[in-house]
Amino acid sequence: MANKILVIDDTTVVRVKVREMLPPGNFEVLEAKDGLEGYNLILNEKVSLIMLDFILPKMSGWEVFQKIQANPELKKIPLVIMSGRKEEVTEKIPEPFEYFEFLNKPFDQRQLISAIKSAMSKATKKVRPETNTPGIIPLQKESVSAKSGSTESISSAEIQALNEKIAKMQTEIDSLKKQLTQVVTFIKQKIK
Repeated sequence: MANKILVIDDTTVVRVKVREMLPPGNFEVLEAKDGLEGYNLILNEKVSLIMLDFILPKMSGWEVFQKIQANPELKKIPLVIMSGRKEEVTEKIPEPFEYFEFLNKPFDQRQLISAIKSAMSKATKKVRPETNTPGIIPLQKESVSAKSGSTESISSAEIQALNEKIAKMQTEIDSLKKQLTQVVTFIKQKIK
């Protein structure tokens, strides 16, 4: 069975270009011309990879990205965010991009294949054990040092302190995201 690659871009040329650059026979390319159509395809199709333009009509790439990240199942899907202006992406999502690959437009076949491989690699790294507080990763009490072969102990107090710091940072991040959403909504209302 062919892997399904979903290309969400409002430019027909980009969607066709991606389809033509992929090796024949290995992929079924699904296309969406706006964020809403793309998000619906993500929910209704079993896609292997999402290629998401950041600036889209009906639902922006940023909004689609947020919905993907909020869903534990969807955020396992490898993601390539595309844009001709990287600063628009880094304005909302600071580098380094841990959970997706960025592809600068225009791009060639080598860059496209490289971005897809990188996105697939990053997708395997973002699967983390689920905890009650998002972002908190349970640490093992013993870890083996690769260089020395020795076993280092991490006290449960240190683990607790790190988890508390992570929880605090996650709360701050959530607060900043909420503020950013409010600012974006305000700006959109002023533009109309």
